[in-house]
Formats: sequence, structure tokens, C-alpha cells
Amino acid sequence: MTIRMYNTLTRQKEDFKPIEDGKVKMYVCGPTVYNYIHVGNARPAIVFDTVRRYLDYRGYEVEYVLNFTDVDDKLIKASHELSEDVPAIAERFIQAYKEDVGALNVQEAVHHPRVTDTMDEIIDFIKGLIDKGYAYEADGDVYFKTRAFDEYGKLSHQSIDELQSGARIQVGDKKQDPLDFALWKDAKDGEIAWDSPWGEGRPGWHIECSAMAKKHLGDTIDIHAGGQDLSFPHHENEIAQSECFNDQTFANYWLHNGYIQIDNEKMSKSLGNFILVHDLVREHDPNVVRFFMLSVHYRNPINFNDELLASAKRSFDRLKSAYDNLAHRKQASMNLSNDEQEWLDQVEHHVDTFVQEMDDDFNTANAISVLFDLAKDANIYLEQDQTSSHVIDRFMAAFDEITDVLGFSLVTTELLDNEIEALIEERKQARKDRQFARADEIRDQLADMGIILEDTPQGTRWKRQ
Repeated sequence: MTIRMYNTLTRQKEDFKPIEDGKVKMYVCGPTVYNYIHVGNARPAIVFDTVRRYLDYRGYEVEYVLNFTDVDDKLIKASHELSEDVPAIAERFIQAYKEDVGALNVQEAVHHPRVTDTMDEIIDFIKGLIDKGYAYEADGDVYFKTRAFDEYGKLSHQSIDELQSGARIQVGDKKQDPLDFALWKDAKDGEIAWDSPWGEGRPGWHIECSAMAKKHLGDTIDIHAGGQDLSFPHHENEIAQSECFNDQTFANYWLHNGYIQIDNEKMSKSLGNFILVHDLVREHDPNVVRFFMLSVHYRNPINFNDELLASAKRSFDRLKSAYDNLAHRKQASMNLSNDEQEWLDQVEHHVDTFVQEMDDDFNTANAISVLFDLAKDANIYLEQDQTSSHVIDRFMAAFDEITDVLGFSLVTTELLDNEIEALIEERKQARKDRQFARADEIRDQLADMGIILEDTPQGTRWKRQ
């Protein structure tokens, strides 16, 4: 089977053919670290972590790079507002990013390059573009000659005359053309700056990723990914400067995730619907947040609100209940059932279907549907009088296999303290002794402690509210 992915560059699904057999070079645009990340930042972190996990699951060695933009206009503004230097702010929010996405079970990148650690490479890159005639210096600034790259606009599928400048600098007298974008910015008084052949300054936004990708992955990479909002101008400009400098294709596959809306409106501070991951993971199970993010195909927009998240939790709990039922029943399953092979084959069918869905442009929405099909069959199997621990083990392993790729867990890891355990045991004994009033009293007491009991054919189970 072949993995197929939608390439923004060609606007069609293509068979994935890496540059080197068995290896994948993947670059994902990371955050500008001036504040805590919001749910819009969380989506690409989760989506492309899942892509990476699936590529790894399919046997590829993935060299995964996610950068940190640790010098930028927003960081400089925050520095002035907080009376704190840029490196200190950046370091604090890099650690906050790692904590927040770590809570969402996003794996660490192989490389987490920072702009400030790549300054020599950035300056050399800019010098090379000037030497080749693709860039020019103007009073301490350096600009890329956009019209000098004949294929400019090929990612956004617009002609150059239709495009508007999207660079982080206003069109001014220094530019030779309104579409030219900044590679280097002359430092203003009091700003953080580095020495360069054009005077003290700092890099423009787009050149940073080109230099970091080249440093860690080489001139041509397999996959470049990020949010839909980055396709133009950021990724368009990366292509232009990288292909002019390297004289070869920059990235073979471009992947972009869709937008997030809050209650069907664009997320913004002015609307008061700006949700920080830092707060979200304190109020909601991070497993459920990740499950919700993957319940929609990554290229589609996703709407986010408390009601939808609550619905996702109910769906997630259904999967978790099926998994817990298997774990409880396994303890009493020793006999081999007559139809063991039939059930084992059915589990393998679900796993094969999961692979087919993920091979089709990483369709996590359909992959999650496979989990519900697996849960349905698991529940049907457990209705039998005789069950095999071998079959139950395979059901549970299939759940683990699929959820590991998707990056969430159905395993209950939180333990009850001794007092609650004792109360549950006392209630079991009270029911056995037909002391139902006492059993109900204990149930109510546990409910007050946030513990919900479920009496199932496999025994009494608990969960926290």
C-alpha cells in the first residue's frame, strides 16, 4: 500500500515518494514565542505530530524539524511592554510551548532550531542571494526581488500581478517593487540586533525558515507543513528564496491544515474568544482535546466550542468504556472460544482499514470511525458466555496500536487513594450482604468525592467526574 497526500503545490493527491528510501525529511513551521500558544497553534502541532507518528508507524525514519522564531516584531514589542529582554521572553515561552503541546502528547522534534542560533547561516544565505542578483541592499535593509523568480505564486496559484505584498514591512520608498519582501531589517534604536555586512539589524520573517531548513535537512526536503494561513506569503516566499539560492526544488510536498473557528467565528482577542492551550489543558482532558482535533480531516476547517468539546468527551468515553470492559473481562477469560480465529480475523480487518484510511491523506476522522467499529465488535464479543484472553489481548493491542498513532490513550492511569478503594470494597460487600441502604449511602458519598461508579457485567468500575 502507498501513502497518498494532498500537495498544496499541485492541488491534488499524490503518491508519497521520499527522496531517500525509508527516510523522510519533514519541516514544520513553529510558533513565534512571545506568548502562550492558542488553540489555532495547537492544531498544526497535533496534526503534523500525527502525520509524523503515522510515517514512523509505516516504517519511515522521520527527521522532524520544528523551529522557534525567537526574534520578531512581536517579541520586540513584548520586550518593551514587559521591560524584559527578548531572549528571556523567548526562553520562557519556548518552555511554555513545550509544556502545552507535551500535555497534548505531541512528541519532541528531532531538531528545534532557533533563529538566534542560525544567524550566521541566515546572513550567508542573504549574501548569496545578493551575489546571484536576487536581492538588493537599501539603507541597511535587504529585499528579495520577487519578480526575479519566474515561478513566484506557484504555491498560492496566483499570477504575480494578482498578488499583494504580505511581508512584515510596509511598502515604502526603499523597495524597488511593492512585492519585494524583507530579508534583513535595519535595527531601530534600542532593538536587539546583530552585525551584518549591511549594518546592525535582524532577519526578516521568511528567510529564517529557509536557512533553518537548509541547515538541518539540506537543499531539498520531502515535506514542508504548517497552517493554511502560512501558505501565502510565508511559504510562497520561502520557495522563492530557497530555490533561487539552491538552484533546486525546495520541498516536494506541501501540507496545510485548515483554520479553527470559535463558535463559527474567527478567533480574535477583540471578540474575546481567544483560547489559550495553557488554560484549555487545565480545564479539559488533553486526550479529549487531541481526539476532538483529529475528529475532522486536517485540511477542513474545524469549529471549536464547549458544547462540541463536551460531545467529543462523550464519544471518547464510549471508546474508553469499551477498552475498560476488555480489561475487566480479561481477568476472568481463560477458556478458548470456538470462534476465536473469526474474531482475530475481524480485529485484523479493522487494523487494515485503519491503515487504508490513514494512507489516504492521513484521514484521522475516518481512522477514529475505525476505533468505534472496533469498540462495537469488542462489546459484542464480550456478550458471549465464553471469551478468550487471546482474543481480548488482540482487541486491546489493536486499540493501543491505533491510538498510539493518533496520539491519545484509553488507558486509565489515575489511581484511587486508599480511602476510596476501601469504600468501594465496603460497598461491594454491602451489596453482597443485601445491605442496599448502606451501598446506596456509599455510592452517594463517593459521588460527593467526584467518583462515579458503574455496575457492569464485568464488575464495578469507577471514573472521576
